[in-house]
Amino acid sequence: MQALISPSLMCADLLHLEEDLLALKEAGAAFFHFDVMDGAFVPNFCLGPDLLAAARKAACLPADLHLMIESPERHLQLFSIQPGDVVSIHAESTRHLQKALGFVRAAGGRPALALNPATPLSILDEVAGEIELLLLMTVNPGFAGQKMVPGALGKIRRAREKLDAMGFFDLPIEVDGNVSLENATLMRAAGASVFVAGTSSVFRAGRSIQEGMLALQRAIEP
Repeated sequence: MQALISPSLMCADLLHLEEDLLALKEAGAAFFHFDVMDGAFVPNFCLGPDLLAAARKAACLPADLHLMIESPERHLQLFSIQPGDVVSIHAESTRHLQKALGFVRAAGGRPALALNPATPLSILDEVAGEIELLLLMTVNPGFAGQKMVPGALGKIRRAREKLDAMGFFDLPIEVDGNVSLENATLMRAAGASVFVAGTSSVFRAGRSIQEGMLALQRAIEP
């Protein structure tokens, strides 16, 4: 499965966002990862619909919309989901997971399931046929710059094995959290194919976006 990079805009220079987006696109980014936080599901506030609309104008890349908000089905219409957008719904955030995933698909987006580190993979038994991507958090969500939680690599490996056993060989696994060059190589070997890039790689101090993207691409190539 092709390895793709989804740079996290929460780690970009928001004062020069258009420049960063154009640099990311030129360097081969597949998506721009857009974190939405409401201060309730996670203890932080980050990004919103108006900034998403501005980012779309700055670079013609699909959005990788990561909703870290309570009851996301109440707010999905605010984000003007476009064809090709990946929209990740946290299993822990809603009592109506199928409803939220169905809204994404009806809007033309690609519904995805996001799981926190301690959330078991057994929920895939219920919704694997309704998603186009599985997002595994490899840190507890809310803040950039964290260390990868213990057991994250094993969970990636188990998720890949479970999806393959269910017949979902082409369903990609995305990883989000401490995707450093070293960790990305291990994550790729465990079965991940979409990599959320933040301060551990692409937006690392002392390294240009182009240099960070190239280094990460080399780390995840087979």
